[in-house]
Parts: sequence; structure tokens; C-alpha cells
Amino acid sequence: MDEVLVPTLFDYLLSDTTHPDASVTKEEAEKLFTFFQNHSLFKWHDVHNNCEARADAVCVLLDAWKIPNYKGWVFSGAFLRNHIGGLKQLWNYHVCALLQVKEDDRITFYVIDPATSKQLQTLYDWAAAVTAYPHSYHLIKSADWYIFPAGKIWKDNWHQRDKQNTKWMIQGLAGINAVSPVGKARLCFNKNRIKATEERLKKLKAAKPTLFVG
Repeated sequence: MDEVLVPTLFDYLLSDTTHPDASVTKEEAEKLFTFFQNHSLFKWHDVHNNCEARADAVCVLLDAWKIPNYKGWVFSGAFLRNHIGGLKQLWNYHVCALLQVKEDDRITFYVIDPATSKQLQTLYDWAAAVTAYPHSYHLIKSADWYIFPAGKIWKDNWHQRDKQNTKWMIQGLAGINAVSPVGKARLCFNKNRIKATEERLKKLKAAKPTLFVG
């Protein structure tokens, strides 16, 4: 019998601990996905840039609205393990907001990533869908981890959300990858856009949507 090669593997060693009580319902998850999918603050069409910014912005909003959340990450095997395994779009990694959903007596993790799908997906299906060839590695991290380090990636050596990467998040939402040379040059000419984006995010944090909460 031929051996089935799964496209993506869950990395337990790099993943953070989750809490079963920090869950939402499937209906709430669906409504949250639709809300973010349709909100003009998020440039989901820009699939090649600023996934960290969009993921962090969603998580910041969910935190402000007291909705439990995590982040889902997927890495190519070549990037993370230095062996075979690649993602589509020639990505090294991808990240999005993650919801823990209680369905009957079981827990399922679903991602919010309209950049890669028009509907809610499980963490595994999302990671498998962006995998070009095995293996990729997917994992769950706390929402306040913004980005992994430049060197060896361990469980606890990631960069947490801080003043600097919060600036990057705002700039990314404005469509500017400020870490790149081109993005740095664009900052000087787009100060008004960045300021307006920051104000929109601030107002959204304070205005918890009522369509999915009691």
C-alpha cells in the first residue's frame, strides 16, 4: 500500500499552551470571520505583504473586545527545518488570527484569514492549503507574539508586541511594509494615511461590534 504523505505537521515543541475555557462558538467564529473579511481597514487582497500586521491587528481588536484569541503560524520545512517542504507563493511563513471553537464536547481551532480563503477554515486545512509540497509545519502561538527572531526559532524567544512593532502593524494596515527599503522610503510620503489608519483602528477598538455578542 502506498504511504500517504500529509502536507503539514503540527509542531508541538514550538506551540504555546492553549486554555479550553477560552473559546467561542462556531456561530460567533463565522460572524467574526465575515466581519473582518468585509471591513475596509484590512487589505486582504495584498497577500504577499503585511500578514503579520493584519494578524496582529485582528488580535488587538479581539483583545479589546474581550474575545479569546491566538495566532496560527505555518512555516515551510525548508525555512524552519532546513530540509524539503515549501509553501505556495514562495512564502517562508504565513500567519493569521486564530480562534478556539467549542463544538459539542470537542475543541477545534479555526483561522481568520480572508487573504487565503473566502470562508472559515480549520488550522490544519489552512496550513495544508498554503503548502506547495510537504512538509510544512503549523503551530499555535499566543496572540501577543508579533514575530519570530532572526536566528534559531525556539518556543519562547519570539518578539512580543511592543511599541515598535505596533508601529509596524499600523503601517502594514496602511499598506506599507516599513521593514523593507521601499517601505521605509514610502513612510515619508504617507504620514497622513498612516495617521488615519491608526485613528480608524482606535475607533474600532472602542466600538465593539454587536452583531456577534450578547
